[in-house]
Amino acid sequence: MYQKYGNVEHVKPSGLDLKDHLVGVQRVTKVTKGGRTFGFSAIVVVGNENGVVGHGLGKSKDVASAIAKAIEDAKKNLIRIPIIKHTIPHEQKGKYAGAKVFLKPATHGTGVIAGGAVRMVLESVGVHDVLSKSQGSSNPHNVVKATFDALLQMRDANTIAKERGISLNKVFNG
Repeated sequence: MYQKYGNVEHVKPSGLDLKDHLVGVQRVTKVTKGGRTFGFSAIVVVGNENGVVGHGLGKSKDVASAIAKAIEDAKKNLIRIPIIKHTIPHEQKGKYAGAKVFLKPATHGTGVIAGGAVRMVLESVGVHDVLSKSQGSSNPHNVVKATFDALLQMRDANTIAKERGISLNKVFNG
């Protein structure tokens, strides 16, 4: 799913203290010859609040099992995000379908300035100080995936130095 970016590190859920955040639950209807059949779709974000996060989608006839399936799906899609002093390393834009998300690092004490789905993803990652703007579609599924797109493009100084084959000192001093 995240093969687009070379620096993605998939993480195994064993040994991690993961907290889950329910982003949204939708009631869906299937119309058949015998009438309407109701079901539920849930999107969940899980993270250890220390750089590891994942999202998942679950569908079922009842809400509780849809949420449980979403949590299990999220645990299968865990990735590591670089965090520097409780914020993100640099500004980044993310896009998925019609949703666009802009993330910008903030100084200590600013807090998470983000709405809805973006806030839940950033809190699950463990970011405490960040500014964000969500544009376009407000569909929670697409906003979560756009936020993940932005987070997956994040690179810290160590990663950049390793990719370029130079020392960390040279990254900052040119």
